Amino acid sequence: MSSDLRAAFDGDPPLISYVAAGDPSAEATKAYVEALVAGGTDVVELGLPFSEPVAEGTTIQRAIKRALDAGMTPDAYLDLVRDLDVDVPVVCMTYYNLIYQYGEARSASERTSGEQSDPREDDGAGPEAFVEAAAEAGISGFVVPDLPVDESGPMYEACREHGVDLVFIVAPTTTEDRLERMLERTSGFVYVQGRLGTTGAREDVSADTHVSLDRLADADVPTAVGFGISERDHAREIVAGGADGIIVGSAYVDVIADGLDDPTDEVAGRLESKAAALKSGACEGSSETPQPERT
Repeated sequence: MSSDLRAAFDGDPPLISYVAAGDPSAEATKAYVEALVAGGTDVVELGLPFSEPVAEGTTIQRAIKRALDAGMTPDAYLDLVRDLDVDVPVVCMTYYNLIYQYGEARSASERTSGEQSDPREDDGAGPEAFVEAAAEAGISGFVVPDLPVDESGPMYEACREHGVDLVFIVAPTTTEDRLERMLERTSGFVYVQGRLGTTGAREDVSADTHVSLDRLADADVPTAVGFGISERDHAREIVAGGADGIIVGSAYVDVIADGLDDPTDEVAGRLESKAAALKSGACEGSSETPQPERT
């Protein structure tokens, strides 16, 4: 699939930046996303908050709680995506329950409002409705941490139908058989989990990162490493080690959490500076070890 996500890897190593939509408000998120893009972010990974974020560490769990407390919902999320004034791809990072139940909730809402529906139709559950709505809002791809590749058929087909990418997360413990099936259904890029455990900023780069990158050296889809990247030197080391791009989340969410009582524009400025440092580190890593061209 030719996509905006794939195109983001055509130049310098892309910086993929995560924030939770609605943390601490939708208006603040818009300002923060724009600041991250101004700082060099090439792809925005915008989290749709879910009440049971099993892949997340404490930092992002708290961000998700703040967003949910502020009233973020799937429909509010789609409104936020439509309102973003950025010229980079936006990826939805969320959990399958929200995607699957969206159509069911919409059908129930229509029945409550008195709209007529065909009684032969099912309850609307499944990924189709949300994938369609997200694509129309401007989403370029999905990262769904709790979606097993063996059960991803409906999501995969919905993404293909609506022209968006489905990105799988490859962990250090992913078996060769499962890795092969993931690569068959991954488009845009493959998300490389840089270490075991949940998300969260770390002080060093795990040896797991290099092992995972070695396993993906011959993949025909670009690689982006996440989980634990928080400093410029981390970005440089990971790209020099063979990654095509980097994914950063908790480092930004820490900035947001530390600035909850500060003006939005001041926090946005700090995020822009953080993104610029990380992007610079990734570019330095690329110059140390030229990346092979991918066909």
